[in-house]
Parts: sequence; C-alpha cells; structure tokens
Amino acid sequence: MLRSLPLMLAVLLAAGCAATGEEGGGDTGTSGTGPITFATGRDTTAYLQPLLDRWNQAHPAEKVTLLELPEVADEQRAQMVANLQAQSSRYDVLGLDVVWTAEFAENGWIIPLERGLFPLDRFLPPVVETAVYKGKLWAVPYTSNAGLLYYRTDLVKKPPRTWAELRDQSREITKKHNIEGYAGQFLAYEGLTVNFSEAVQSAGGQILGHDGTEVTLDPAKGAIALDFLMRGLREGWIPKESLSFKEEESRLAFQDGRLAFARNWPHAYGPAKARLGDKLGVTRLPGLDGPGSSTLGGANLAISAFSKHQHTAQEFIRYFTSLENERRVLTEGSFPPVWTELYDDPDLIKRFPYLPVLKESILAAKARPVSANYNQLSLVIASSVAKALSTPTTESADDVAASMKSELEEIIRTQ
Repeated sequence: MLRSLPLMLAVLLAAGCAATGEEGGGDTGTSGTGPITFATGRDTTAYLQPLLDRWNQAHPAEKVTLLELPEVADEQRAQMVANLQAQSSRYDVLGLDVVWTAEFAENGWIIPLERGLFPLDRFLPPVVETAVYKGKLWAVPYTSNAGLLYYRTDLVKKPPRTWAELRDQSREITKKHNIEGYAGQFLAYEGLTVNFSEAVQSAGGQILGHDGTEVTLDPAKGAIALDFLMRGLREGWIPKESLSFKEEESRLAFQDGRLAFARNWPHAYGPAKARLGDKLGVTRLPGLDGPGSSTLGGANLAISAFSKHQHTAQEFIRYFTSLENERRVLTEGSFPPVWTELYDDPDLIKRFPYLPVLKESILAAKARPVSANYNQLSLVIASSVAKALSTPTTESADDVAASMKSELEEIIRTQ
C-alpha cells in the first residue's frame, strides 16, 4: 500500500495540473510544443505565406500551417465555432474579428494570456481594449482597422466632409462622367452592420453602450442614418448593385473605375494604388455635419483552448505581432499595424500617405459593444437595414429604426 503512494501522488498532481489549466491553457500558462495550424480569413493580398515561411525556416519542429477560412467574417466565425464546440484540436491559433473576444472567452474556447509577454503599451490604446474581456487579456492585437473614404482625385477637387457634399459630388460626377457615385458594404452581413453603425455614429448617435447591456439607439438619429443610405438608393447616387457588395466587390468596383467614391478598409489601398496611381485619394468618412466616425475593426490572435501545442502557439503570436513583422503586415499586406510608432514613421508615411488619416480615424473610431451575444445583435441590425435598403421607396426610416431598437432591447433583456 505504501509503495503505491508515490504513484497516487503523481496521479493527483497530474489531475491538479489539468484542473488548473496547465495542460488545457488556463491562467497558469501554456504548455505543449509542435506543429500548429493558423486559422484565419482568406488572404486576399497573398502576403501571409511569406511571413509564415520565415517562422517555419527558424522553427522546423514547430511549423505553422495556414488554414484559410472564407472571406466573409460571418462564415469564418461559423466554421470556428463548429470546430471549437466539437473541442477539436485542429485549430491552434485563431485570427478573430475584434468583436468576437467576449463570445469566445465566455464560452471557454480560448485561453487567457499573460499581459507581460506582449508589448501592449506600444500598441494603439483602443486596439488593446478589443482583446480584453472582464479584466483579462484573451488575445493579442494583430491588425487594426477603421473605415476610410476612397475617392478619385481626377474627378474630385475637394473630398467631401459631409453627407450632403458626398451626395452632391456623386450626382454631379455621375451626370458628367457616366460613373457611379458611392458604395460601401451593403449585403446583409456583418459588413452592413458596420456601415450602418458608422452612419449612426456619424449622425451623433450610438446603437449600444460599450458593455453591450443597454440599447442606446436614439430612433431619430437611427432614422437619419438610415435615410442617408435609403435616399442614396432612391436618388441613384448609390447604385443598386451595391446591395450585393461585400469588401471585395466594393474594392473591385472602385479600382476598376466604376465608382467615384467607396467606403472600405485600409487593405484596399494597395491594390487600388496599383491600378489608379495618382488618381487615388483617401480621407476620413464624411458625416452629417462634418467628418464622420468609423467603426473600429481589425483582427486579434488567440489560442484555442483545445490546442495541444499552446506554447508554440503563444511563441508564434509573439513573433507574428513583433515590430518587425507588423511593419511587413503594412508594407506587404496593406493592413494597418497595431504598433503606434509605425504610424509616425516618415518612410512609411511617404509610401503610405494615408497613415496620418488612418491613425486619426482609428483613435476617433468607436468599438463595437463587448457582448457574448454580439452575433445575434448584429444579425438583427443587418437584416433590418437590408430590408429597408431593398425597398427604399416604401419603407419608413423612422419605423425601421424604432422596430430595430425594440428587437435589440428584447435580446438584451433575455441574454
């Protein structure tokens, strides 16, 4: 009996480690080294693999494999959730939209990380907040994002600062040059939620409180924001074709010369610059009475709670979010980095003249609410707005805004 005591103690110690997360990735750290898989949205600019190759060359026993998920954020989330609900170890590092932090943390799908391992004090402050939930760091910022207005400098003398100026310039350009006016991402998905949220913010409102527990939408401001989009479709300076636009469709329409103005993320700059050259201009989004407010976007890197190689995943994230690599994220991928100092680098500004505008937009942007039920809230917003835009001559913006507020309040009450 006594001779079995060491074995019993070993079993108990092992069980205790598992319970506190040493094997499963709890608060006490990460363990496990070996090959990992990086699951993220489709790489539309083909910049990721060279960055992964650098890691693989230096870590032959801990190679990372890129697993590209669909381009659309909603579909990315669906595949990740299915994998994590099954407690599969297939995914190790997850490229998360910044709005998924709360949901993934609340469900135990990702592990908390030690703040001291990452240079968070050198990152843009609003970006760091998107990776924090209930006081813990659950991911590491990888790219940031803020919506920008792209425009044709050969057609636009002075970029619009207000919706009225955008409308007038779009109508005039369409009449003179036989080119469509303005488009964003108006298909019924997360992109439409973002576009509508920006319109509400740019009218001086907010849909939800930051903690996601209160609906703060003023129906009057919601109606103003919705009418801005509905009016554009009615009057024709927003083309009906844009009701099927996601990021890629709107990017291609603009860089192919079919639009004078387009709302898109910064990653669209590189391809557009290659096609349009000096004809490309970038500015802040317009608003009701002046410059508007963007929605804070971007991607964070998290570690799956079911990964068997969490230590390698952690070290890969440290490499992938380093200053040197973040510079490549911008120069090779055209994605906004998270390191503040890169936005003030004269050489980078010379190559990417929009960086000062982008930094200003990010610092003035509003984050989407931190809520474990964010996906359900977003679906209500996108479906309500999509219905109104598809019938802009019959729907009442006031009625849609009031109905949307009621539906959102019902979700908040029952969560």
